[in-house]
Amino acid sequence: MIRRYPTRKIYVGNVPVGGDAPISVQSMTYSRTADVSATVEQINRLHFAGADIVRVAVPDYEDAYALKEIRAQTSLPLVADIHFNYRLALIAAEHVDCIRINPGNIGEKGRVKEVVKACKERGIPIRIGVNCGSLEKEFEQKYGQTARGMVQSAMYNIKFLEDLDFTDIKVSLKASDVERTVEAYRTLRPRVDYPFHLGVTEAGTVFHATIKSAIGLGALLLEGIGDTLRVSITGELEKEIEVGRAILKDAGVAKEGLNIISCPTCGRIEADLVKAVAEVEEKTKHIKAPLNVSVMGCVVNAIGEAKSADVAIAYGKGTGLVMVRGEVVAKLPEKELVDRFLREVEKLAEEYVV
Repeated sequence: MIRRYPTRKIYVGNVPVGGDAPISVQSMTYSRTADVSATVEQINRLHFAGADIVRVAVPDYEDAYALKEIRAQTSLPLVADIHFNYRLALIAAEHVDCIRINPGNIGEKGRVKEVVKACKERGIPIRIGVNCGSLEKEFEQKYGQTARGMVQSAMYNIKFLEDLDFTDIKVSLKASDVERTVEAYRTLRPRVDYPFHLGVTEAGTVFHATIKSAIGLGALLLEGIGDTLRVSITGELEKEIEVGRAILKDAGVAKEGLNIISCPTCGRIEADLVKAVAEVEEKTKHIKAPLNVSVMGCVVNAIGEAKSADVAIAYGKGTGLVMVRGEVVAKLPEKELVDRFLREVEKLAEEYVV
């Protein structure tokens, strides 16, 4: 059982972040926010994909003023992403559930004070978003673009907000590579009790982003670090949520959905295993019960895996077994196995929900 670092709980809209709250999964729209219909359409896609929170970019005034209309059309908690112009944060704060600022580019501290005041008046949190590529000059000059520089920036800005009597904070420390990202989060975690938003930034296309995020976020989650996360993928929306949920599940910190066990393809396989597993994946996507299911293609490992699975197929030559929690419930021809298997999975899933 993974024990998470104890953190204080904040709320982004109606979603708790930190404390004993489940780890939430976020994404970000890529439409121009001023295009209300396109932005709402993307938010709705993320909602149905299972996103808990969505972030929108606010680079100019037209985007900031569009937030009122967007807010009226969605129930998902909204985070406004602000860079350079603090006045945009003051407008956005009236319509969103969290403000994300990068202290490295927001400017002199009087501007940050105004943002803090606006957020305090409306009871919304601030995410201190430290990016390795845009540190304040003093930290980059002293430490370079390093994990240490990111941590020093975060500590300085946390202290600044605390001195303004503002503690409704979450923190992110992002670099474009796994090593610096993980080092920064590990270093800062024992020093503060604010919730952490995890992410490897600028991670690339689906393949590279999935690998980087699985390694970096997975490593941190296994150490009990992290309260919310985003998998940053170029040009994707639903896939960010899918991968994020999979990382949580396979790291063992979220108990939701099937854990599908299937053997690698090899010369011992005695059935069309690839087709069978693809069918199982497709027809069980809707199941939320945390069941272990096994689809194995030969006798070498099949029975052993089946004994520890909730539901399993153990293929043989032209036939196979369906097993439920180690007990054989059917011996059937190969073509009938998946259908029976799926019925048993549905039955256990219904029992779990009850």
